[in-house]
This record gives sequence, structure tokens and C-alpha cells, in this order.
Amino acid sequence: MSSNFGSVRHSKRLAVLILIMGAGMVACGQGGESGEEKRFVGASEVCDGIFSGALAKKVEFVTGDVLFTGTGTKGRKLEKVVEELKMSYASGREWGTGANLCEMKGKGGGVSNRAVIGFHMYAEQDLENPRKSVSAESYTMGKRSEAGKFGALVYLECVSPQLKGSDATPLRIYGNFTRGKSDVPDARAARDASLEILHAGALAVVKELGCENSAGLPESASVTLK
Repeated sequence: MSSNFGSVRHSKRLAVLILIMGAGMVACGQGGESGEEKRFVGASEVCDGIFSGALAKKVEFVTGDVLFTGTGTKGRKLEKVVEELKMSYASGREWGTGANLCEMKGKGGGVSNRAVIGFHMYAEQDLENPRKSVSAESYTMGKRSEAGKFGALVYLECVSPQLKGSDATPLRIYGNFTRGKSDVPDARAARDASLEILHAGALAVVKELGCENSAGLPESASVTLK
């Protein structure tokens, strides 16, 4: 009798163990990827997937990384940037704080090698009195654009139905890409790539804002020097 009871008890334990293991496998299956893959993404997936094809390769080139920390905030950063720009414009101030569209932190890297794309509203005099780096070069894209050792910047003007009064006084948008610490030499290829990366982020922002003529940005980045 005791032997049979022991067998039944063993069978129950085995059944419970199988159920637990099965539940764990289902949970993993629903995730569709391992913990490592959830934590890190490739260049084509970082920044809500605004980089694709050859541009993703350029992100890898200028940052020196192929895997980046995943953010898990799809679409939220773009919404935040647009919200901040709208609030700055509505405030009537000369300039306004903004937000980062994208933060690309390479796997295993520290804060110093974090690449960032950010936007804010600039004051009119900022365009008239540029704070150009000695080593930066000027490009033809936007109201003003530059690229140098540490990244790229662009100045734009946006007229949009979403911005009351912008047909008379456009929203002034400043965007910058800082590529952080990188072993990539300061060569023309790296500067052009930095501007192309910034262009992708800026294009996403101006389209979300509904800027007429995409605030003067072409669909493909212009890397023509002035």
C-alpha cells in the first residue's frame, strides 16, 4: 500500500514539474527572443528603426558598435521631441529646451561612448552667430548644417498646420548628432555619415510635425559641402 502511495506521489511531482517546464517554455516562446536579444538590438532596430540598409552600416561605422542597448520605448521618444518643440513654440520664447530622439549606447560601453540625436528650438541669433567648431565643415542641407569630429548639426525652419502662426513665424528647429567616444578617424566619410544619420532623425521629426516641404529636408540626405 505504501509503495503504491509513493508511486502516486512521485507521479504527481513529475506531472507538476512537466507543467512548470512547459509554462516556462511557452513564456520564452511568446517573447520570441532570448534575454540577450531583448536587451540588445542591431543598428537597424535602434532608434525605432529609422536606420535601415546602408544607413544602419553607417551607424555601426561612426559609433564603432554593432549591438546597442534596447530602449523598449517604441515611438515614445519621437512623441516627446515633437511635444517639447510644440510647447517651446507656443510659449513665445526665443528658444526652448528639447529632448533626445535617440540614445545609442553600445553593448559593454560606458556613458562616454553613447551616441545621441537631440532637438530643441533655437533662438534666431544662434543662426546669425554660429558657434562653429574650428574643424567643422559646412554643408548645404537645411538653413545651416555642419559636420565635424564629434558629429553633426542642422538648423531648420518649420511651417505646419499644427503650429498656429508658423506661416508668419516658422518654428526654428536645431538638431544635433553627437557620436561620443569613437576610434573612427575624423575623415570625410565619417563626417558625411554623421550628417546622414542626423538627417534620418530630423526627417522623422519634421514629418511628425507636418512641416511643409519637410522643412526643406530632402528625402535622401544631401552631403554636399558649401
